Amino acid sequence: MVAPQIPDKHGLLDFVASPFELLKGALRQFYEGESSAAVRFRYGLLVLDAVTVLFVIVTSFLPRGRAVESLDLVLGVLILADFSARLIISRHPLREFTRLSTWTDIVVVISFLAPLAGEAGGFLRTLRTLRLLRDVRMAARLRADSSFFRQNEEVVFAVANLAVFIFVMTGIVYETQKSHHNQIANYADALYFTVTALTTTGFGDITLPGTTGRLITVVIMIFGVTLFLSLAKALLAPAKVRFSCPVCGLQRHDIDAVHCKACGTVLNIPDEGAG
Repeated sequence: MVAPQIPDKHGLLDFVASPFELLKGALRQFYEGESSAAVRFRYGLLVLDAVTVLFVIVTSFLPRGRAVESLDLVLGVLILADFSARLIISRHPLREFTRLSTWTDIVVVISFLAPLAGEAGGFLRTLRTLRLLRDVRMAARLRADSSFFRQNEEVVFAVANLAVFIFVMTGIVYETQKSHHNQIANYADALYFTVTALTTTGFGDITLPGTTGRLITVVIMIFGVTLFLSLAKALLAPAKVRFSCPVCGLQRHDIDAVHCKACGTVLNIPDEGAG
């Protein structure tokens, strides 16, 4: 629909934005702008993500009651509003559905709002963290605002990836085994099995029977060990600083680097410890 045109006081035609265009513009300012209000808004979304994951973890070990279901509804509405806003401001809305983060958000919203989801979708809600981890603008803001994040970015991402994997696999173990496995009576039992399988400790007091159980165990061990090694590598690797080389664009350099390892360009890396 073409926006209507009205003459201004000089007789010139001007476009009047439709309410939808005004809404899109306002949302885009919040999600993509650099104003203090936009920065606070995006940090609010970060807090919402953290609260959502914490809520999922805590309530997974508690009996479901009216209070929990009410909080489910509130969080589901907030996440649905965020999801809808991102689609509205997207320059290619249909392309959004080719991204994993879009579908994880859909799963999260359904698990909060659908009455039939109940506990079955519980730990799938931690998949929302994947969208946060892929938010380039938020990561850039954290680098600018937090020296801790700048110095430990790889560790933070490795811990988050491992945590999401553990909690998602815990949910899968619980939902597939609770009906016929006497030793997996709650999420704590499923979490215990997931961690022992991931670390290949294998105490043997809990095992998953059948072909499905063995395949789940194999997935936990293969992908879990890979993520665990990634975390170990991030913890043990020499400290790096993020600074884009002006010539080749290499992002990570040694803290005391004078030249870029890739092209030899002289670097002027800011020294935060300089007086």
